Amino acid sequence: MSLFKKSVAFIVVLLILDQALKIWIKTNMMLGESYHIFGDWFQIYFIENNGMAFGMELEGEWGKMLLSLFRIIAVCGIGWYLLDICKKKAPLGLIIAISLIFAGAMGNIIDSAFYGMIFNDSYYQVAQFLPEGGGYSSFLHGKVVDMLYFPLVEGNFPDWFPVWKGEHFVFFRPVFNIADSYITIGVAFILLFQRNYFVKEENN
Repeated sequence: MSLFKKSVAFIVVLLILDQALKIWIKTNMMLGESYHIFGDWFQIYFIENNGMAFGMELEGEWGKMLLSLFRIIAVCGIGWYLLDICKKKAPLGLIIAISLIFAGAMGNIIDSAFYGMIFNDSYYQVAQFLPEGGGYSSFLHGKVVDMLYFPLVEGNFPDWFPVWKGEHFVFFRPVFNIADSYITIGVAFILLFQRNYFVKEENN
């Protein structure tokens, strides 16, 4: 099996894991509902967002549309690059990292593109798959399902602390999903272990 076919198989497995958890969350939990996995510091906490990784978003309907289109263009570019480095027999670590980034971006695109059409909303109810009345939104206007929450440290900044003095804080506050994790791990792996490949490419 070629490197590219192996990377595609790896991506498919990653996407199945991502989508299986999201679909389970969507069809078994209401927005704001949570399960404590390890005490208070690891929770499955169901939220949805309109935008980017870790709950960041672009406001408005046009912002959502532009973000979805940008994601699709970015995934096409990442896919082309993955095919290129597989042909060049790049280091396996780099191929794995790019595959992780591709799978993460694709996982969130699936939510944005289709979830609005195949699920009803999760406000005060558990969403249904393919509900009779149709979904909560249209193509490319779905929301991304997030659920991984790690509030490891919680407290208040001391009064002498600049800007945020006395304010309440939670670390780590963002709620994210498996697809976000794929992207983060892939980027971190490239920065830590694969920078030399790009230096060599520039020198060739």
